[in-house]
Amino acid sequence: MYKKIMVPVDLGHTEALGKAVATAADLSKVYSAPVQMVAVTSTAPTAVAHNPAEFARKLEDYAAAASARYGVAFTADALTSPDPAADLDDTLGREAHAIGADLIVMASRVPGLAEHLFASRAGYLASHSDISVFVVR
Repeated sequence: MYKKIMVPVDLGHTEALGKAVATAADLSKVYSAPVQMVAVTSTAPTAVAHNPAEFARKLEDYAAAASARYGVAFTADALTSPDPAADLDDTLGREAHAIGADLIVMASRVPGLAEHLFASRAGYLASHSDISVFVVR
């Protein structure tokens, strides 16, 4: 049913990704579908990494740890954007198409006041993508 799974990753909040990563691993086993973790960073230094190369290494390490933990080969795809906060949703949508993903498994959190005023990342992607989005809380 699914041929390629994409998992958006926020390396600044890995503690919130566990259920989504586990879900992607389970679906990967059921459908024999490869899983690609995708993360977007700024060209400027951030709290996560000093530069895009360091960010890419950290994402590779996170994917390798998930691979070892769940017994599924997670690959890593680090993208760079001048302003990830402004164009994250569009960047993720474009990348899902570029890698041929037909399912996006994405972590979400319990909605707060801000999500009632503005769409959440997962909600926006689910509402605007032509690719299936599995939102995991």
